[in-house]
Formats: sequence, structure tokens, C-alpha cells
Amino acid sequence: MTIAAADQVMGIGLDPVVSQQVYRAVLQAFSRPGLPQALPSTDFPPALLPALALADLETGVAVLEDGSDWREVLTVATGAPVAALGQARYVTALRPITGDELLSATRGTALSPECASTVICSVRSLDGGTPAELAGPGVNGTETIAPLGFDDALRSARNDAVAEFPTGIDILLVADDGAVLGLARTTRISTPRSTTAQEN
Repeated sequence: MTIAAADQVMGIGLDPVVSQQVYRAVLQAFSRPGLPQALPSTDFPPALLPALALADLETGVAVLEDGSDWREVLTVATGAPVAALGQARYVTALRPITGDELLSATRGTALSPECASTVICSVRSLDGGTPAELAGPGVNGTETIAPLGFDDALRSARNDAVAEFPTGIDILLVADDGAVLGLARTTRISTPRSTTAQEN
């Protein structure tokens, strides 16, 4: 992001109508894991939109980025405080996230699972990557996804992070074109049988 671009959006936040559109897309993404939803087009990076729409004064945020200042934009626009990765309610990864970072995100507790992180991961595309099969609540049978930028190592880390339900993390994969896909902590991710058979 250039300084000029930051100046244009700093402190403005999202228009209420756009914010509602983002909220509905995120709600649908988590309600129907594996089915892509569309975020509205704005001047912000698509992966920043969920936190811009949902964060507030009581939700700590963390932004993983390289050499930009979108974290400042987010905190000024929403009033949300900056938090460490292990404490933030909304973690936005504008650069590739690592498995260790996923595992560091707060998972809440058995008594307060709602305090877990929503981790928003920027990916190049929701297509073109290694296939994975989804099952669980909200999934009609199974769904196959293949996001480009959320590889097997990240899927393994995510599965470890949700292994002790009701604690865990919820993940949003946001592509460069604004398509968003939800992976609720109740969603099971596995390697499709056809892929496993080919490898053997």
C-alpha cells in the first residue's frame, strides 16, 4: 500500500451498507463451509474486510503483513486495540501465514469458546491448489475445495488447532478476487480418497 492510498482510507472504515454486505458474506461462509461467497469490491485489501466489518473497541486485532501499514488503518477505522497473535480475536494475514502462527492463535477455553480467534487468511485463489474434502455441520455430504495458498501443512496445523472442541479457531480464506470461504472449527478437512489412491 502506498502512503497516498493509506491517507485516502485512514479512519474512514466501511460504509454501513458495505459493512452489512461483508457481514452477510462471512455469516454465509461459516454457515455453508466449502461454498464460496463474494465480498464487495472496495479500496481495501479483500482479506481486511471481515475485520473492518466485525472488529470493535472490545476485540483485539492482529495483522500479519510485510512492509505495509494496514494494521493502523484497521485500528483507526474500527477503534479495535492491537493485540498479540495469541490474544487477538481477529487475526488478519495479508501475507502467507505459517503453521506455527495458526497454532499460536487463541482457541478460547472450554468455558468460553467464543473467545477464540477468527483467522482471516489471504490466498491467491480458491481454486488451483491441492484438493481437500470438507464434511461436518453445514456441509451437504461433502465438499471439495482447492485453495491456492492453503497447503497441506497449514491444513494439518488447522486440524491440530481444532482438535479439542469446543475450543479451536475459525478460518476465513479470502482470495485476491474477493471470494471468501469459511472453515468453521466444526468442519472436518481430509484428503479426498481419489487423491490418496493416486499417491499409493
